[in-house]
Amino acid sequence: MPVDEFRMPSLGADMEHGKVVEWLVKPGDYVHKGDLVAAVDTDKTVMDIESFQDGVLAEFLVDIGDTVDVGTPIARITATPAELPPAQPPLTSGAPSPDARSPLAAREPTPAHQGAEAGHPEPAVKAAPPVRHLAHTLGVDVGHITGSGPGGEVVRADVERAAADTLAAAATEEAAAEARRVRSSPLARRLAAELGVDLQDVSGTGPGGAVTEDDVLSAVPPRGRPPREQVAEAPPSEAPAREPAPEAAEEAPRQKRPTAAGGKAETLRQAVGALMSRSKKEIPHYYLSTTLDLAAAMAWMQAANQQRPVSSRLVPSALLLKATALAAKEVPDLNGFFTKGAFHPSSEVHLGVAVALRHGGLVAPALHDADTLSLDELRDLVSRAREGRLQRAEMADPTITVTNLGDLGVESVYGVIYPPQVAMVGFGKVLEQPFADNGMLGIRHAAIATLSADHRVSDGLRGGRFLARIDELLQEPDKL
Repeated sequence: MPVDEFRMPSLGADMEHGKVVEWLVKPGDYVHKGDLVAAVDTDKTVMDIESFQDGVLAEFLVDIGDTVDVGTPIARITATPAELPPAQPPLTSGAPSPDARSPLAAREPTPAHQGAEAGHPEPAVKAAPPVRHLAHTLGVDVGHITGSGPGGEVVRADVERAAADTLAAAATEEAAAEARRVRSSPLARRLAAELGVDLQDVSGTGPGGAVTEDDVLSAVPPRGRPPREQVAEAPPSEAPAREPAPEAAEEAPRQKRPTAAGGKAETLRQAVGALMSRSKKEIPHYYLSTTLDLAAAMAWMQAANQQRPVSSRLVPSALLLKATALAAKEVPDLNGFFTKGAFHPSSEVHLGVAVALRHGGLVAPALHDADTLSLDELRDLVSRAREGRLQRAEMADPTITVTNLGDLGVESVYGVIYPPQVAMVGFGKVLEQPFADNGMLGIRHAAIATLSADHRVSDGLRGGRFLARIDELLQEPDKL
């Protein structure tokens, strides 16, 4: 039977290694293609990664906390439960032992098997070769099946029934485990482990009661004297010689609290800094800017939001993202990768969106085929990125990146291109500005859009056309 290795995936063009911070499945679990199997920490964020195939997870090849290079095998997946490694060493007695690899091997032995262990020969199980082959394929031990055929012969229906019972039992166990599992983001789980917080004791305030990073931080004991049980468990050598001064007691927790998130933010900042330094050295940037007329877009959005519940209302960034994706589709010189000394345009628009994380730093998830997504789908992905609930496919291969700092009050931003991409678009704060039209003064909503582009691939003519097309698309927001 085929045995495949599940390897550390590449979660970005510049990713070289990753650290497994949590396994979301256990050996013996059947996983389908697309099921989440592990949480991986890169230099930028923690992401859940999914299986690329169907099969049974046979064993882990790396431990939690191990950092390995991209492409390194981290788990082994087999086609059926029958290929799992033995759960226990074989019996040393001369009696034939039950197949420890079979999910049914844990059952109590029948009287016939007890007789075999006492030294009496075990009667042979009657089953045709095709039936035995089917049993092996499904991971079923025919020795534990009561046959319904002539003379107690095991037939195909018996094997299929036993396999169905095994899968039903596994599904029940999985459902029970899922019920006990606390809903939380990978970031919240990692932070809880570092701070010694039991997620079972934390009340979640996130969607559907999920535990968030803020919930974990709120569950940490208040500053000052630690809980009594922690004092009792502390080794005598760690006990202070005298009571610390009030100033020291106040300062110590303040320095320790941001360690978990602060350390990650510092690592992220170093990784981003190294990449941006490379970008400025290798890419000849040119910059353009224009003021977008958002009067029509804001009026349409406000009217649409009156028909929506508060939780699903649109924001200006959703319209800006969709207009950018459509413009990139029409101006392909700004959408693609510069690798091996040549530009390779992309036929698809995977829009990278620079999102500020709660613990600090930035991450750029990719909105695949963004020109075909609805405004609601664009809004949802940005929300999940901020909560640390991204999947591998949502971080891979953005073809052009957008950064929007308008929420922070920034009026214009000139970004640094994210290699191997060839363009970065920036949006500033939406403001009410005075304007003149046919000799009349008025007020309109507007925002500054900027473009940082690679002069090896495009020039001011193409860049100017790209920004102008974004502005044109925003004049017909109902078509976005």
